[in-house]
Amino acid sequence: MDSTNFDYEFLNETDRPDEPLRTEARTRMLELAEGHDDLVGAAVSLEELTSSNTPHRYEARVVAYIRPENIAAVEKGDTAINALQAALDAAERQIRKKREKLRTRWKQP
Repeated sequence: MDSTNFDYEFLNETDRPDEPLRTEARTRMLELAEGHDDLVGAAVSLEELTSSNTPHRYEARVVAYIRPENIAAVEKGDTAINALQAALDAAERQIRKKREKLRTRWKQP
């Protein structure tokens, strides 16, 4: 897939540097879209859940704009990059499972 046809949004509400996180997420989502026309975009958000009960916890949310239904993954972690990678892993698993299910439609009753 051409990256110019891929809609991508990234929201970082943490005090961590933005660019490495943005690059990691965009690269992984573009790799998933490569060779397929079902994944047309993604929205990624990262926020810190810091309070007295949860010091240094982060939540990452990945929404993949994929046909016919969008996929969302939310994960928490002790670091921003861990939360982001876990959410990207979860989204990737869901996308691959969905593609496999659509590929083997003929097997379903």
